[in-house]
Amino acid sequence: MRTLIQNGTVVRSEGIQRADILIENGFIKRVATSITQPADEVIDAEGKLVFAGFIDTHTHFDLDLGVTITADNFVTGTRAAVLGGTTTVLDFATQDRGTTMQDALDLWHKKAEGSSCNYGFHMAISEWNGERAAEVERMVAQGVTSFKMYMVYDAMRLNDGEIYAALKHMNALNCVAGVHCENYDILNERIHELNSEGRRSPAAHPLSRPNEVEAEAVARLMRIAQLAKTPAWVVHLSTKEGLDEVRRARARGQEVYLETCPQYLVLDDTCYSQPDAEKFIMSPPLRKPADEDRLLSAMGDGEIDFIGTDHCSFMMSQKALGGGEFSKTPNGCAGVQNRPQLIYTYGVKTGRITLPQMAALLSENAARLFGMYPHKGALLEGADADVTIYDPEGRGVISYKTNAHHCDNSPYEGMKVSGRISDVLVGGASVVRDGKLVREGAGRFVFRRAAQRYRA
Repeated sequence: MRTLIQNGTVVRSEGIQRADILIENGFIKRVATSITQPADEVIDAEGKLVFAGFIDTHTHFDLDLGVTITADNFVTGTRAAVLGGTTTVLDFATQDRGTTMQDALDLWHKKAEGSSCNYGFHMAISEWNGERAAEVERMVAQGVTSFKMYMVYDAMRLNDGEIYAALKHMNALNCVAGVHCENYDILNERIHELNSEGRRSPAAHPLSRPNEVEAEAVARLMRIAQLAKTPAWVVHLSTKEGLDEVRRARARGQEVYLETCPQYLVLDDTCYSQPDAEKFIMSPPLRKPADEDRLLSAMGDGEIDFIGTDHCSFMMSQKALGGGEFSKTPNGCAGVQNRPQLIYTYGVKTGRITLPQMAALLSENAARLFGMYPHKGALLEGADADVTIYDPEGRGVISYKTNAHHCDNSPYEGMKVSGRISDVLVGGASVVRDGKLVREGAGRFVFRRAAQRYRA
């Protein structure tokens, strides 16, 4: 099977060129200014941008929180992802206390059956001991080379010593570990203070987790990683103060990787005064415009490495389980389908980042750090033919009614966006044509190798 993408503008981190792409049997065969070889399928990309398929570094599909389960499973979540130009998601297989990493990996493999885009797993660990340490090498042998640890949540939290020991052990096996950075003791005390004052509505949510709560935890992680002599990876960075702590660490010579999310670039804490404010309850919370501005500038300066969505969707009926109290409302929002449009509209179109930077932030950098490059994240001969074609002339308004995720709300509801996803190929097969899903269930597990630490 041969597919030829003609007349497009190929966008890679190193630059832009007018080129054709010949795909054969699921792989990129040639990239050249003019290809005249016959093909079974020809896609005319005139006036469009051709990217390596986008990679979402942070999703939570089919996550059981005990009181409720996320609205999106892998079938609905990856359907939305691929319609949004994402060809690979990295979800979190969660090892609950009293279970093994293998238990979690086996369960998530079952959950992911029927995915419409490719998928891999970070292993989220809830305890650290000799048994868990022994499992890391077994995870690597099964293509899982990245992990996550939490400084928060009673069921998941690791103490500083455990994080230190885990970082050292994982680093010895060429693995990377991301950390959810918030000071749990302080945010719990602030929740108690706010509740005692009768301040329980969503408007109090950002007050319970102010910028300093994230910044202190980021600073602590930086020092832990420094002592462990390992890289540090901060997930969903949301504050200018947290960014400042990373800058200090990098100035000391530390190797730090940063992820942020669209919600921390385009939404702010005034959303908590809206009538449907529950849908904006997420952790970290939405911040101030000054934080958005600083993170956008950091993207343009090359300080941010990749952009995930932290897609963790709930129906409004599920959000209502909190009874209007912010501390009891399920945390998370939908966003897996809208990430590229938001980054193009509020990053590229505003001049904050370039198209090559968009390619790096949405695909190439993640492919490198998480052991997928050059098979993914690259429009190179021999790479997997995961390709996203973006029409910059498209226009749209985001709405949950037109998104494919299984959720009756969107934090980006009503936002105007420039451009649209035109066509998407997964493994050389067309799964989206002219913005419409034409093939489901095409996703495959991505076996990942050791991290390629490009900031080392």
